[in-house]
Parts: sequence; C-alpha cells; structure tokens
Amino acid sequence: MKIKPLNDRVLVLRVEEEQKTAGGIIIPDTAKEKPQEGKVVAVGPGKMDDSGTRTPLEVKVGDRVLFSKYAGNDIKIDGVEHVFMREDDILGILD
Repeated sequence: MKIKPLNDRVLVLRVEEEQKTAGGIIIPDTAKEKPQEGKVVAVGPGKMDDSGTRTPLEVKVGDRVLFSKYAGNDIKIDGVEHVFMREDDILGILD
C-alpha cells in the first residue's frame, strides 16, 4: 500500500533501539519504551501560507529524525508500525 501525506505531514518508520544495555542486561519487551528515532518514508508537499504559496518541508525521504515522545498517530502499513506526524513534531535531523 502506498500513502502520500498531505500538506506538512510526514510518515516515519520507527528505528528499533538496542535490545540490551551497555552493561549487557537484556531489556524485555514489556519494559521497553517506543523509540523516538525514525526514518522518513514519505513527505507531503508543504504547508500553504497566507498568500497561497507552498512552503516546502525541511525533511526529505531517507532522513533519520528525532521526534517528541507523544508525536503523531501510530498506524500499521502492511503489518509494519509507522508514525504519521506534522513536521512541527520533529525535533531534529540526525547525521
């Protein structure tokens, strides 16, 4: 299934975190938090300003991003969990 986000929305695939700590302790699934890092899968065309022109997004497909803990809406696409969010919910682009 293909999804094209509208306006300033972004579709992000969460990146899984390490399964164990630096000390070697394995973290069970029940104790894990959802990762706040992901890879941008699709972006919208941008937000319309008051004059009617589109402002392009700063993120692009393939960027690794850091987003706020409760950002966006979780959706499943072909059995894989993604997050749909506005560009404003993205805190930064990782290098």
